[in-house]
Amino acid sequence: MTSGSVAREILIENAAVAPVAGPEIGRGYVHLRDGRIVALGEGPAPSVPGATTIDGRGCLATPGLVNTHHHLYQWASQGVAQDATLFEWLTALYRVWAAMDAEVVQGAATAGLAWLALSGCTTTADHHYVFPKGRGDLFAAEIEAARALGLRFHPCRGSMDRGASQGGLPPDEVVETLEDILAATADAVDTYHDPSPDSRLRIAVAPCSPFSVSEELMTEAAALARDKGVRLHTHLSETLDEEEHCLAQMGCTPVEYMDKLGWLGPDVWVAHAVHLHDRDIRRFAATGTGTAHCPSSNGRLGAGIARVSEMLRAGAIVGLGVDGAASSELTPQAGEMRQAVLFQRARYGPGALTARQALEMATLSGARCLGRQDEIGSLEPGKLADIVLWRVDGFAAAVDDPVAALVFGGTLPVARVLVGGETLVEDGELRTVPQDVAARAGADAHRRLTRLAAERGL
Repeated sequence: MTSGSVAREILIENAAVAPVAGPEIGRGYVHLRDGRIVALGEGPAPSVPGATTIDGRGCLATPGLVNTHHHLYQWASQGVAQDATLFEWLTALYRVWAAMDAEVVQGAATAGLAWLALSGCTTTADHHYVFPKGRGDLFAAEIEAARALGLRFHPCRGSMDRGASQGGLPPDEVVETLEDILAATADAVDTYHDPSPDSRLRIAVAPCSPFSVSEELMTEAAALARDKGVRLHTHLSETLDEEEHCLAQMGCTPVEYMDKLGWLGPDVWVAHAVHLHDRDIRRFAATGTGTAHCPSSNGRLGAGIARVSEMLRAGAIVGLGVDGAASSELTPQAGEMRQAVLFQRARYGPGALTARQALEMATLSGARCLGRQDEIGSLEPGKLADIVLWRVDGFAAAVDDPVAALVFGGTLPVARVLVGGETLVEDGELRTVPQDVAARAGADAHRRLTRLAAERGL
């Protein structure tokens, strides 16, 4: 199969299969047709005249991983404020980010998306909320990068309208007016959102956080999203500083504030949710509000350990997120499964989170956060052919359980990444964009942002 092409019929043979939503298969096949899964089963693959075959011997087939929270532009600003709290880290970086332009964003997004694909990610959200004036079309730049690489992309049109002069955390130079935000967000949805079942591009509405957004923007953004039938996303309850800020300025906790504004519901997923009260967990479960758990970023910033095990027991939806590279340097998507397990066991004990729960969080639960559980997230007939083949031979062959090898091992070598039956990665190499080009784009974006920030005296 040539790079970027999609054979009408594809047979993955001789692989272990972890469908997530069904029984695991020790050695079997997955049959794909026109970008969708037709069948899967134990034993030899059926005879399909003219089918392209992929030998899955020594591999584990899983659904493609779903990354529920990211900031792609941050690839250009890694390694900064290495020992800072979240608020200290943001204060150090807001003015640097104010120097970014569309060229920086496209280069950073190219590298960040390539890195995700190389670690088994087939669908990713991205939360872009810094839009300095006169710097080009930043939102279009990351969409173009995603199109070139071939991932399913859920860019969230973020926003901040509450600068330091109004009691917010960000400097005034990086916030927008309410009117500009609503107009730009509506335009982004109208221009780009594709609701079709096999869509590779869906837009969400995403004011940044309670400490950088006005109550009016939160309310108007929710109304806009619901009028246009798209999802809502924001940061929430990431640190104790945020809770103290909300108590002092809003008179309630972050989750109580969101609840009051109508921001809990089945069309909402939030990032982090580290510091939840028992009543918050119950409300998340009752309302169907999803959470993007970002263990590496939470650990890097010392934010704490989210109560994921308790959330799952309560019936809340929890997916996994890598978060931006500036707070989660070079973190592979697959590695977040391992981090989630280790963090929960460090807090609650060895039975707190299993390997298979972590795999479900990284796939089907992530799809639920994005409203795509009927299309992706598990290997089932009728679903889109977003599949990863992980190498579980070689050193990994010492582990009899391939799912344990994948989750506990961190990041196994990737034999194949398919999105809609199209090969994005083969034998650990990108096939849609030259790998060296993607890496160089990220390095160039970093150098360009550094130069632009220096020109501003930073």
